[in-house]
Amino acid sequence: MLTGVPSFAKKTIAVPSGVKLPDKYTQQYIDYISEEYKDVTNNELLFVALDMLKGTDGDFSRKAILGYNLTGYPIKVQFKELSSVNKAYANFDAVGWKKKKKLYIYINPKHQAAPPAALAALLAHEALHQDEYNSLSEETYAWTMEAVVWIDLSEIYPECNVESNALVKRENTLKKLFQKGGNSQKYIKKSVYQNKGYQGLPLTSPGFQEL
Repeated sequence: MLTGVPSFAKKTIAVPSGVKLPDKYTQQYIDYISEEYKDVTNNELLFVALDMLKGTDGDFSRKAILGYNLTGYPIKVQFKELSSVNKAYANFDAVGWKKKKKLYIYINPKHQAAPPAALAALLAHEALHQDEYNSLSEETYAWTMEAVVWIDLSEIYPECNVESNALVKRENTLKKLFQKGGNSQKYIKKSVYQNKGYQGLPLTSPGFQEL
């Protein structure tokens, strides 16, 4: 048994072989950034996704995931069967979850080989949910943030715009809604309000008022 090897390093999940990463994300670079994200996840693909948020409108979400959020703790991020959280979430792409004082982001395993920029946009959305309250206004803001971040990242990393990928299809749909509304939340808001998964949500929640 080797000594002096951090236990976290043994458990790190490698980037799936079928995922094409931008050239800058060599294994050496991924190993380097892992130190910053090791308290959040042990998944290298998610290291890359989080790192992509630097310098974008999603950097607020990246910092929230690192611990600059209402709880003061890092948000744990992992791929997880969402039906195990709640049967109603089985087909969701991701959910933000609060358990006691800790926050979690669970991503549907069907996206565990998605392009990292698409995962980054998804994380930018989910990191905005920082308490047990939700609302139509909060979801509208989060979906709009996701669209804005995807537009940024798909331009920076065009190789991630794999149109056949399910998560990329979601992101491109949001992009079209945002642009159709003249780069505003107009049509995203309509989509959120009509979403059956959000039926019963209040109009507003702490920190998110109707716009």
